[in-house]
Amino acid sequence: MKRIVLLPIVLMAVFGAFAQHHPAKPSAGSVNVVNNDSVSGSKVYDEMASVAPQAPNIPDAPRFALVGKDGRFYLGIGGSLKGTLSYDFGDPLDNANEFVTSAIDMNPVPGDNGLVQFSGQQSNIFVNFVAMPGTKDKVGVYISGNLLGGDYRFQIQHAYAKWRGFTVGYDFSLFTDVAATPPTIDYEGPNALTAIPNAVIDFRHRFNDRWGMGIGAELPQASYTNSATTYTVNQRVPDIPAYLQYSWGGGGSWLRMSAILRNIAYRDAVAGKTDNVVGWGVKLSGSASLAHGLTAYYQGAYGEGMTSYFQDLNGGGLDLTPSAEKGRLDAVKAWGCYGGLQYNFSPNVYVSATYSHVRNYAKRYDGGATAWADQYRYAQYAVGNIFYNVNSVVTLGAEYIWGRRVDMSGLSHHNNRLQAMLQVNF
Repeated sequence: MKRIVLLPIVLMAVFGAFAQHHPAKPSAGSVNVVNNDSVSGSKVYDEMASVAPQAPNIPDAPRFALVGKDGRFYLGIGGSLKGTLSYDFGDPLDNANEFVTSAIDMNPVPGDNGLVQFSGQQSNIFVNFVAMPGTKDKVGVYISGNLLGGDYRFQIQHAYAKWRGFTVGYDFSLFTDVAATPPTIDYEGPNALTAIPNAVIDFRHRFNDRWGMGIGAELPQASYTNSATTYTVNQRVPDIPAYLQYSWGGGGSWLRMSAILRNIAYRDAVAGKTDNVVGWGVKLSGSASLAHGLTAYYQGAYGEGMTSYFQDLNGGGLDLTPSAEKGRLDAVKAWGCYGGLQYNFSPNVYVSATYSHVRNYAKRYDGGATAWADQYRYAQYAVGNIFYNVNSVVTLGAEYIWGRRVDMSGLSHHNNRLQAMLQVNF
């Protein structure tokens, strides 16, 4: 872990020293240091942006880059310093960065109904590398991390390589449409988001300006509630996601139709064998320009045995729950959706508002690590915010979030959060 943290720092020092000791115009074939503020929209910027995750809140190209001999490689390091100040009232969430509605305390301490929090843990750093740009053999590598590992420990968020349409490494699931994510200061975002990072091998292809597709294999994301007669075993089959996307408006608007197929293994102690349940999910997502300055973000997903792909339910034991028949587990039906609008008053000032809802239909069961009555039934998430790009480096933001969780028993608790942000990009 220490090596991962020190590598970008050492590289930055080396590159800075290089630029300082070579201020004159470089000769042909040497390494060039370029500033992306002055080359935005250039080949260097576009090539690096194509390698980065296509999400509104994730940086793409750094503010400077090294251009190698004969323009055969680009290398840049960038990041941001993001500080937040928040105040929770209601049933506070002891997490300054992620407003997770499933984590709302359903047995709060009386009188503990307010909480002030500061954080700089969303600050991040990334390395973007492109080799053989503009050719069919172009290779891109993107590595990023932030300080959300706990106690400001460095935590990898992305570590993948791209080549000829293939992506291999650690990235968002192909079942994720990250570009359809509405902007929030909250690192978690809407609870219905299917933005789950995973170990992936996938292939994506654009047929033309309108149509594109993708298919992949991913590390299984299985999480289920066992009974007294079942127990957890290793997963044997990767999850298989795929999508078909239609775009218009020069690619600024799109509709993505996604699906995922899963095989979830568990041990039936009554029959003395390992059994399997087929899980599946379907999803529509995208973004659309509705009018001048007005943009919509949307997603709706439904399936059985796929709750691990909702941010709010990931790791919550709701892919499978105990069946009425001893020794067996049943796939849980669930759905989630969100809709958001963003309006740009100017290129530097914009506001957005989003509503999100997740619900599951786990049948009544006995036993389990979490009793059925205490199990998550549904949750709501609503957010409104405003952002101001002071200049190309500094962004200010303010946000209000409301979230509510309801259990199977009908017990309900909610939380409110007011927060502000200062972000410096470099």
